[in-house]
Amino acid sequence: MLADILLDAIIDSLKLLPFLLLIYLLLEWLEHRASAAAADRLARAGRYGPLISAVLGCVPQCGFSVAAVKLWQAGLISLGALMAALLSTSDEALPVLLSHGDCWPLIWKLLLAKLVVAAAAGYGIDLLHRERQPAPPAEHRHSDVCHCHCRGGVLKPALRHTGGTLLFIFLVTLALNAAIAGLGEQRLSAFLLAGTFAQPFLSALIGFIPNCAASVLLAELYVSGGLSFGGALAGLGTGAGLGMMLLYRSRNVRQTALVCGLLYAISVAAGLLANALGL
Repeated sequence: MLADILLDAIIDSLKLLPFLLLIYLLLEWLEHRASAAAADRLARAGRYGPLISAVLGCVPQCGFSVAAVKLWQAGLISLGALMAALLSTSDEALPVLLSHGDCWPLIWKLLLAKLVVAAAAGYGIDLLHRERQPAPPAEHRHSDVCHCHCRGGVLKPALRHTGGTLLFIFLVTLALNAAIAGLGEQRLSAFLLAGTFAQPFLSALIGFIPNCAASVLLAELYVSGGLSFGGALAGLGTGAGLGMMLLYRSRNVRQTALVCGLLYAISVAAGLLANALGL
């Protein structure tokens, strides 16, 4: 039985390998070419900051959430623009969903929902929390906003991301298969609060883990049916990856608590609304 569970997890994970590699090669190429320009544009966005942040945050991985946190800590973007970037970011969830060929309709639905929630929340926060911003710097280098410490190429970081994500997919798949075999689908669904009002509250807490393991777990649970759309929306709303790690390292505890509190409240509210609407 254990051998079968392990073999199934290995096979299911390896099926995704070529798709993940292609996706990460494309993403690394785009990040090297566009990340500095995007950060500079975000710093100069002014009143369009929340909308631009929400759009940039939809790009897979957490590079733009890292850039947004750095720009906000430097006083170059508003709190609303920061929140929009964090809410629209899904860390590694989109590459995982993209590697499942039958998930394209779910991806567009999720991206659109996150974009609307992020932009609306960003503008709402800026209306209630006005702050002056200094003039933006002249330019940004890729190394200023790159979150993976990659240098000089695309292949090496793409391989690193592919290997790391594939490992997490394998571990998550192995754990889910073992849980289903040991507990049964009904007990596992009950543990995940499936079909209950409280699931977005739980998934939003999982999203706060500043590691791609959280977003991979949420994506795999969503694909397997263990997580509702509202639960996925709430969990991936707080799942801003390394952007959250930068916030956790900040010495300004009050600001960090404010951002985390807003992020959790908005994500849970969006998840509850999505479930109530039957999305």
